[in-house]
Amino acid sequence: MNIRIFYDETNFRLNCWRKTVRIIKEVITKEHKISGDLSFILTNDKTVKEINIQFLNHNFNTDVITFNYNTGNIISGEIYISLDTVAKNAINYNVSFKSEVLRVMIHGVLHLLEYDDKSEKERAKMREMENFWLSMI
Repeated sequence: MNIRIFYDETNFRLNCWRKTVRIIKEVITKEHKISGDLSFILTNDKTVKEINIQFLNHNFNTDVITFNYNTGNIISGEIYISLDTVAKNAINYNVSFKSEVLRVMIHGVLHLLEYDDKSEKERAKMREMENFWLSMI
């Protein structure tokens, strides 16, 4: 089980990464799953948009793209995060940049745990879970 954070084209560094990794493992465990290999790639709008176009046929920016490599109860995947979009969202939601980065990381993990955010009810449930886990960090 490896949870890694990669930094691509950014000077930002998550200074609470050990605690963040511990919380991510706890999120997975509380869902009765096993943490496998997870990679968080913190990058920019350009890279995330290219991934969005190439793999999802979406020609727009987004804050997070999650690739699910789960096998049974083992949660594995790649989570690409655009720090450019996260910065804009932090301003829009009037929260700190760091808090929004952590929220998006948890959001990506929730997607790997098969939570969705297509309906208003699903979005509300995910937001509730994000807030709970953020309070632990």
